[in-house]
Amino acid sequence: MSGQAAPLVIEIPTEDQMHELGLRLGSLLIAGDVLSLNGPLGAGKTTLTRGIGEGVMAEGNVSSPTFLIARTHSTKSGIPFHHIDAYRLSSAAELDDLDIDYAGSISVIEWGSGFAEGLSESLLEINIERDLETDLRTMSITGLGRFSNPAQFLGETK
Repeated sequence: MSGQAAPLVIEIPTEDQMHELGLRLGSLLIAGDVLSLNGPLGAGKTTLTRGIGEGVMAEGNVSSPTFLIARTHSTKSGIPFHHIDAYRLSSAAELDDLDIDYAGSISVIEWGSGFAEGLSESLLEINIERDLETDLRTMSITGLGRFSNPAQFLGETK
């Protein structure tokens, strides 16, 4: 992603803090926002998404849609919340086949790298690495559109 601020790097030491970051992030999202979450199995993508779901006031349990590929939740604001798992998709065309109105919804795409680009002018890309010895997660966050300065968007002073 060119033309934006340097990546925001955040260290997340616990699962609870990953959830809390998701909650904070979710409370800031609006229709048209697309988030791409990337990282190995067990990195915390679904935990972060659960927090985001709570932040957008999604109805129902936000769980991994691995076998369904996508789950749509109603929210108290009326803006649909889509949780998509692109792990088993082989092309961006398959994501397009889901017939989701990205402009009128909030979408989180796990394993979204290579799939989420071009879906929205407001794309937040979160890459998560996990240290298996310490369980520390390091997030590198970049964005386009209203997310072009992720530190400012999230209110981080780093």
